[in-house]
Amino acid sequence: MSNSKKPIGALIQSLFSGPLDIVGDVHGEIDALRDLMGVMGYRTDGSHPGGRRLVFIGDLSDRGPDSPAVLGLVSNLVSRGLAQCLLGNHELNLLREAIKEGNGWYFDVNHDHAKDKFLDSQSLAAAKRPALREFLAGLPIVLEREDLRLVHAAWHPASVETIRASSLDALDLYLQHHARAVQLGIDIGLAERGDADDASLGDSLTDVNAVVPLLPNFGALDALHQDANPVSIVTSGLERIAKQVFFASGKWRMVDRYPWWNDYTAEVPVIMGHYWRWPTRKARDDYSRGEPDLFAAYRANEWFGANKNVFCVDFAVGARFKERAGGATDHFQCRLGAVRWPERELVMDDGTRMGMVN
Repeated sequence: MSNSKKPIGALIQSLFSGPLDIVGDVHGEIDALRDLMGVMGYRTDGSHPGGRRLVFIGDLSDRGPDSPAVLGLVSNLVSRGLAQCLLGNHELNLLREAIKEGNGWYFDVNHDHAKDKFLDSQSLAAAKRPALREFLAGLPIVLEREDLRLVHAAWHPASVETIRASSLDALDLYLQHHARAVQLGIDIGLAERGDADDASLGDSLTDVNAVVPLLPNFGALDALHQDANPVSIVTSGLERIAKQVFFASGKWRMVDRYPWWNDYTAEVPVIMGHYWRWPTRKARDDYSRGEPDLFAAYRANEWFGANKNVFCVDFAVGARFKERAGGATDHFQCRLGAVRWPERELVMDDGTRMGMVN
């Protein structure tokens, strides 16, 4: 059923033809995913009576209670031609074997559990790791067709074309550009200054209760490593030095995410995930990590950007672990959403439906 015109494993692939349901970041929330698929009329085997197919925007895993179940479901659907899936920054972290807050479920020694975090997250059996890595290594970074472009975080034309021209896989391309960025930081002296800032923080960097100043060299070094790497840009966005520090994903941050969509002037719509678009202001106020709200001026079903043709379908389901910590067991504020295309309808896992507006 796949309509891909490029070899399996190519980093930019053709998006399915026909009607699609584009699912936002799942972050291990298997119940939310099953609920959303049911709301949209999918059978338990992942097929749809209307011939629709699923497309996952990336970040299937981490923080939620059952990342292995989500990855198992999605990889099965992809293998059967019933779904496509993008590589998000959380999948890239797994390929890199980078220890991050929320991904302890993947490793033999669960670093989250050792810190009494994410204790309800199901671990991955070691025997299943090779098959999972094979699945992740084959995921594209971009999916596109004439009327739609999908990326996990940012449509950045220069980065997309660099990725398009490469014969490397995602991990090797990432590592190649990361090495170049690291060397550039050394050559211009920024690495030495940034490392000195880092050393001055000591354990305060990961202490949510610490008082941490904004250190420009530390932020500039982070931004350099991010913005000099096309794989990083497309999977986790562009960054700029922050106006003030904020605590996110286990450490103090000195960089803000840059709203690239304000510079996007192409006519083809872009749908992305990644940015934790809050379904309501109350959800933001209750569960925000302190980062700037890039979508505060927009309704949940509203397009944005220079041409009002960019949309974020990540509605912060990854924050449900915070809701559970507060005692919630259902009726969650944070949602899993999907965009129905070409209908331009937004659907949530609780059954809420909204037409998308410019």
